[in-house]
Order: sequence, then C-alpha cells, then structure tokens
Amino acid sequence: MRVLFAGSPEVAVPTLRALAERHDVVAALTRPPARRRRRGSDEPSPVALAARELGIEVLEWPSLRTPEAQAGIEALGVDVAVVVAYGVLVPQTLLDLPRLGWVNLHFSLLPAYRGAAPVQWAVRQGEELTGASVFRLTAGLDACPVIGTMTETVRPRDTSGELLDRLAVSGAPLVLHCLDALADQTAVLAEQPTEGVSLAPRILPADARVPWSDPALAVDRFVRSMTPAPGAWTELDGARVKVGPVLPAWATRRGGPPEIPDGLEPGEIAVTKAGVWVGTGGQPVELGDVAPAGKSWMPAAAWARGARLEPGARFS
Repeated sequence: MRVLFAGSPEVAVPTLRALAERHDVVAALTRPPARRRRRGSDEPSPVALAARELGIEVLEWPSLRTPEAQAGIEALGVDVAVVVAYGVLVPQTLLDLPRLGWVNLHFSLLPAYRGAAPVQWAVRQGEELTGASVFRLTAGLDACPVIGTMTETVRPRDTSGELLDRLAVSGAPLVLHCLDALADQTAVLAEQPTEGVSLAPRILPADARVPWSDPALAVDRFVRSMTPAPGAWTELDGARVKVGPVLPAWATRRGGPPEIPDGLEPGEIAVTKAGVWVGTGGQPVELGDVAPAGKSWMPAAAWARGARLEPGARFS
C-alpha cells in the first residue's frame, strides 16, 4: 500500500521503520525543526531524521490547513495515512482523502486516558495494565472507532519513559496487523464504550512540581510519571532542583532495611548513612538522582554534601 506517515518524536520511529519494511511509505509528515536544547540551533524531529535515513520524503509543514499542505497531500495519492504522536491537527478535508482513511496509534486502552499524555497519567494513577489502541481518525478527542488493541504490563518501578519505549516497539506490529485487516476488509471497527472514559491532558513543566504533602506512594508514582518528561522538580531556598525517581521506604533494598528517619515534615530533608530522605504526607522517600539548577544529574548523597544542608532544610 501507499502510506503517508505522520509523527514527530522518537516513540513514532519504530512504527515508521516497520511500515517502511512492508509498505511504500511515500512521505513522512512531521513537526518543523525546533530548538530541543536550551543552547543550540533548531534540530529536525527524530521522525525527520529516520525518514531521511530511509530515503522517505519529509514534509515539515507547521499546519495542515494551508492550500500548499492540502494540495501536497492530495497529490500523494496514498491508500492510508498512519499517525503516531504527530502533534498537528488533521482537518476533516484531509481525513477524507485516503481510501482507507487515517489511523492513529494511541498509547492507552481506549476509552481510558484519551489525550496527549496517556502513559504519564497511567503511571501516575498506578495502573498495573495498559496498552495501545489503533483507531480510525475522526473528529473528536480520541473518541473514534477502534480497530485493534494490545496490552502491556506496567512494571512496579516503570518510569513513563521506560513504559512508553516498550509500547512504541510493541505497538508497531499492531499497526501492521490493523492495516492488513483494513486492506482485506476483515477489520472490525468497534465503537468505544461510554463507560470507563478518562482523560490524559498534556502535562506542562509547571505541572511537574513534586507534591511532597501527598502520601509516599503518590509521590513515588508522580515522580516516575514525570520521568523523563517534562521532568519532576522542586525548590530549595528558591532554587529549582530536578528530581529523578525516588525510592519509597518500604521498597526492597540490598543489604537489608535502611535507616529511615522519623518525624519528617513534608518536604523536609534528612541525610543519613543510608541515603538522603525527604518527608511526605506519609512515610519518607529516599532521593535517587537530582540535578540542581544549571548542573548535571548526580547522586543525592553527592548533592547533599555539596549543598551543605542545614538541619530542617526543606523542599518547597
């Protein structure tokens, strides 16, 4: 089949590569080059880099509502368009062009976690099972007929990045299977149930401040859900500190139970021989890696030595 691919981040690349092995991917739609580091020039998206490596034409329109974009896509004469984390709205005039429509790989078991950040919200909510869905793209927030699904176990210490990487790989063959079913007219498009709907809105950096007053379990899930993006953070004396995954007091550790300080207030920091601990709304959690403002990631113990923390120091 002649396929148009639309995607931007690294998690879209496995599906692009899988499609290129089986079908004629005539072009890749992706976001225009953007500055991805604080200092540096604009860089093409991971999908753009992969597409050029595969010899696929790259289309980097910032919008699909321009006459140029609409005429360009119509001229491709594709049978189907496949979307994975593209990040640009597809207007109805383009949805009607491919013979088999536009299909989207979404990283949740719809109708759960409709929206831009399904994996982050699944980790934050403590889900033990998630997956991916392929659906026919229509108007509406992921409320489209589903063609196929696959499941994935959420591991106890998964970050959103680790889980998303696995879903990106296992979701690629699901897309191929659904395209085969559409092509031979055996696909069953199932309307999503009205029960079990949950939303997964986009998470901005401002939303990633660690809520130390929450119970330890919630703090643990929160930090893992924000890792690596947008990145959990807190403040100490008005300076921002990035926080990597924490270890709850009850988590298994080598060498036996750790020395856990008692009576810590939410956000209060205590340094022991066993590690650096922070109070929560329940039991303390142990810090893993941290990154002070303008510095690289480092073990919490090394950071604490350099920070020369006063007794009672507290993250806000």
